Amino acid sequence: MILKDIRNDANLTQLELSQRCGCERSTIAKIEAGAVYPSVKLAKKIGEVLNFDWTLFYEDKKHKGA
Repeated sequence: MILKDIRNDANLTQLELSQRCGCERSTIAKIEAGAVYPSVKLAKKIGEVLNFDWTLFYEDKKHKGA
């Protein structure tokens, strides 16, 4: 899943998305970089803000055997 592309399509900066989701901008940056997966709570909030199925965050993880 490419969060950066979805966020850009919504015309939001990392800071704007983080403010709407109640997290730090650095958290959004780490998620976009693939360094971390969001918590379920945060994934649901991001999905709500950007209007996509939050479970997509975990599709890649499932396919990698994690």
